[in-house]
Amino acid sequence: MLPELSLHILDIAENALRAGASSVGIDILADIAEDLLTIVITDDGCGMDEETLHQVADPFYTTRTTRKIGLGVPFFKQAAELSGGQLSILSDKGSGTKVTATFVLSSIDRMPLGDVASTMHILITTHEETDFSFLLTVRDDAGGKYVFEMRTEEMRTLLEEVPFHTPEVSAYIREYLTEHIKDVLQHTGKDTI
Repeated sequence: MLPELSLHILDIAENALRAGASSVGIDILADIAEDLLTIVITDDGCGMDEETLHQVADPFYTTRTTRKIGLGVPFFKQAAELSGGQLSILSDKGSGTKVTATFVLSSIDRMPLGDVASTMHILITTHEETDFSFLLTVRDDAGGKYVFEMRTEEMRTLLEEVPFHTPEVSAYIREYLTEHIKDVLQHTGKDTI
């Protein structure tokens, strides 16, 4: 199993890209009052037929030809269930996929969110042709709501023809993500979740 949830996010997003997605959305909600962490990853890739959808959580099923097992989805599901949460996948052939994982925030068995800034940085700078949207929301005990949102489509417009992997742009994206994610997560009462 992967040591942090951000690596599971990376794995699921990479699956979406292998499925031909041109846009991938990653939404994370830490609801302190509800004691729930929800991660939703959506894509506009090729989607899955009903048979594939029923088999996707089986570690001995994969569509990849480079290996005979697929552990990404089963491990993500196991991580959710160990914390008292669950994983669901909605998909239709030709219509993309939506993966939703929930975790009980206070569970001793919940793995940490981890370095989600690095995960997003890797995805953005290595898949420049893909439109990524990232939304991080924290709802605190007092009803406050703190949000950070980033869309590569908007960044691409601002940068015009400058690639994301250009050293100065890449460093800026990493710093921007790190700073804003930290600002939102501080409202959980912890440095990280």
